[in-house]
Amino acid sequence: MLKAVLFDMDGVIVDTEPLHRKAYFKMFSDVNINVDEALYTSFTGQSTVNICKRLVNHFNLPFGSDYLVKLKRQHFKYLFENDEDLMLIDGVLDVIKDYHNNGLKLVVASSASMPNINRIFDRFNLNQYFIGKFSGNDLKQSKPHPEIFIKAAAHTGYSRSECMVIEDSTNGIKAAHDAGIFCVGFKSPHSTHQDYSKADIIISKFEEIAYSKIVKKSRFTANQCD
Repeated sequence: MLKAVLFDMDGVIVDTEPLHRKAYFKMFSDVNINVDEALYTSFTGQSTVNICKRLVNHFNLPFGSDYLVKLKRQHFKYLFENDEDLMLIDGVLDVIKDYHNNGLKLVVASSASMPNINRIFDRFNLNQYFIGKFSGNDLKQSKPHPEIFIKAAAHTGYSRSECMVIEDSTNGIKAAHDAGIFCVGFKSPHSTHQDYSKADIIISKFEEIAYSKIVKKSRFTANQCD
């Protein structure tokens, strides 16, 4: 049976994508690099550290990735504290409460830095529903590598066959798929041009995966679980 749910954060729990985009493009302007839409889209689901390493290599920049990370995070921190666009994704709080009330263990597994994860969880009072938080920045490998979901699933104490991932990005969906975990591909309005082909199911509204509906999926019926 379904016993745990692993949530991505950006684009799934909270609508930080517009803020990240603004912060990245301010940083691009700071260092005078031209990042086209195709390159920017390829970053979705990856950590800031890995994105900045890619930028340094791609543009042959004369400074290290740490400098870019610092610039981007300064811009994001300012936007987080002052931009009114930041809000939870429609319907996600209802499904979080629904899962929690039905005894599922919830873990966030995000490529965001832990300070940003904590800012979001404190701002929207989410800590009460989750038993753990994993940041891609704290692991050896970033999405699309499955490490973060393997460790998040292990943290629940259940087998991966008893877990489910909710993701909105190509990289995150591939990571869940390669970890062997049932994956819900959420078509976030701010995660465009993503590949959902490796997702087990695809949704556009969280009400589609309410507890009463998702537990009826054959993967999570009692006679299907190992």
